[in-house]
Amino acid sequence: MKKIEAIIKPFKLDEVREALSEVGITGLTVGEVKGFGRQKGHTELYRGAEYVVDFLPKVKVEIVVGDAVVEQAIEAIIKAARTGKIGDGKIFVSPVDQVVRIRTGETDESAI
Repeated sequence: MKKIEAIIKPFKLDEVREALSEVGITGLTVGEVKGFGRQKGHTELYRGAEYVVDFLPKVKVEIVVGDAVVEQAIEAIIKAARTGKIGDGKIFVSPVDQVVRIRTGETDESAI
């Protein structure tokens, strides 16, 4: 099993959710995050004063999938989240040793 974490632009969330659903992924966790990479933030004007916004709003999507579905999930995220512009985000893949469904006690693949 693998955990896939994708940092994407907020307006791409619905497209990513739909793309993951099309490849059979039914559950995901989403959180609002802030950060920067090569995009480096931007300047804004507020009440006549210019200030720098270092951390840009992003969305973090987390899913845990079986090894057989990892590549399909990654491809679906890339296809749905890509705009071709700087700041499209990143995908991180990590191994998952164990999963337990709290309600039923199911473990590993059956708990996903």
